[in-house]
Amino acid sequence: MAAGRFAPGHLGELTQVVPFELVDAVLEENGCVQHRLRDLPSRVGVYFLLAMCLFPEVGYRLVWNKLTTALTSAGLDVAGPTAKALRDLRRRVGPAPVRRLFEVLAGPLAQPTTAGVRFGRFRTVSFDGCSSIRLADTQRNVGWFGPGGRGGCPMLELMTLVETGTRSLIGAVFGPTDTGETAYARRLLHHLGPDMLLLWDKGFDANAFLAALTGTGAQFLGRIRANRRTPVLARLGDGSYLSVIGTVPVRIIEAKVTVTLDDGTSFTGNYRLATTLTCANRYPAAALAALYHERWEHESAYFALRHTLGQGRPLRSGDPVGVEQEMWAQLTLYQALRTVMVQAAESRPGIDPDRCGFTIARQAARDLVVQAAGITTAPVPGTIGVIAQCVLAGLLPPRRPRVSTRKVRSSVSRYAERQDDGRPDRSRMVTRLDVAILKPASQPPPLPASSRDDRNVSPDQRRRHRILDLLQDDPTRLWRPSEIAAHFGDITLHTMYRQLSRWAETGLIHKLGPGLYAATAWTSTPLPPAEIP
Repeated sequence: MAAGRFAPGHLGELTQVVPFELVDAVLEENGCVQHRLRDLPSRVGVYFLLAMCLFPEVGYRLVWNKLTTALTSAGLDVAGPTAKALRDLRRRVGPAPVRRLFEVLAGPLAQPTTAGVRFGRFRTVSFDGCSSIRLADTQRNVGWFGPGGRGGCPMLELMTLVETGTRSLIGAVFGPTDTGETAYARRLLHHLGPDMLLLWDKGFDANAFLAALTGTGAQFLGRIRANRRTPVLARLGDGSYLSVIGTVPVRIIEAKVTVTLDDGTSFTGNYRLATTLTCANRYPAAALAALYHERWEHESAYFALRHTLGQGRPLRSGDPVGVEQEMWAQLTLYQALRTVMVQAAESRPGIDPDRCGFTIARQAARDLVVQAAGITTAPVPGTIGVIAQCVLAGLLPPRRPRVSTRKVRSSVSRYAERQDDGRPDRSRMVTRLDVAILKPASQPPPLPASSRDDRNVSPDQRRRHRILDLLQDDPTRLWRPSEIAAHFGDITLHTMYRQLSRWAETGLIHKLGPGLYAATAWTSTPLPPAEIP
């Protein structure tokens, strides 16, 4: 351990993941090193913040006792600060060093050969937001984060990018709940790369967001909103079809999932997925529909962060600066625990990291903090530490298919009045899971026989038919009204805008964005599988 006044600055065996040198570096980088050596140095303040999140059920003084009891028993003379002195220590450290500490530790943890973390050559990651992190109900928190909702407490919106195979954090942002998930997710796009396959739930399919996402080089697979209209540009042999969202070429997979439970009952649900993995031979629709369920690993990560680590308690900070500091500390602690868990899984080839128990790792880490054990003594090469040994000794059984009730028990939740969707009254084992790919209609609906645009025009010169034939000749092209008007030469641009807008409203053609039109199922001709690239 460190000597003198720095001795209380530790986190048990997790200090090897968050070493002294790293903490000193982030403090110096942000100009937060003490100007004179106090009884409570800044380095001790950073470790106190992490310990505060490891023991959320006790106050400042008891957290300090957890850090120093073993040191006192060993005969060391350590400071005995008051709760006010510890609060002042938090203010002196500030949020910037803790945020930087998280940024250093954050990132994918799994090696390429780790079980359950990749789909082909892609590392699977996911976006998701959490708007149910409660804050202390103080005037300053309410002034910044807004008044409490139906639960009474102010809420914080957390958006994270997670490696689904290990549930580790790649990036995180947070703030008031009225900003919106897509706006927060945009601030995480720089973490994506060409080797990643991004999964998401409904709500991230805005045209501008998808355009920015594809600019990172990452692929995606996610649900799209029910009111999203996707034109059938070409039908593929596995039942999916090529389409476009905004200016992004995508492949649409519509699937019907039937779940049979151990009591003999069953229920169904429909998914409509969009992906940039357009090759049906390399990425069959059934395989992508099955892969999409990996997105739910993100929910397990939030459960571990909010309920296992935070014990479902509101953050203790009473002002926005303290909330920011505490949130970064909690995310840093979570990532440190995940780091040790992944190391434990990788020490035994073939072990899936999702079999490692987060509760076991957390409890082992708490014990070692109280004992002040394993602070600087690294394991012998080829061996693992005490936390990893505890995790491996209590490995969870391989993941069993089961269905959650997804029932909301809290009367103040905004989802409390959600209608029954056919799920069972309690969680049950799944005995059979059938995924059926739904093909788009084999025949396009008949073209209306007449239109107000056909008045006083011979059948072979009807403007509507000429334009629809033009769109049908190249169903994957996105046309602008000016391009169509210039192609024919006898149509004014004003008339072209007006008619295309009316045809899009009736479903005759598809409007894909401001001034962008394409053929829809009314006019698109299915391509045989042999002609699909």
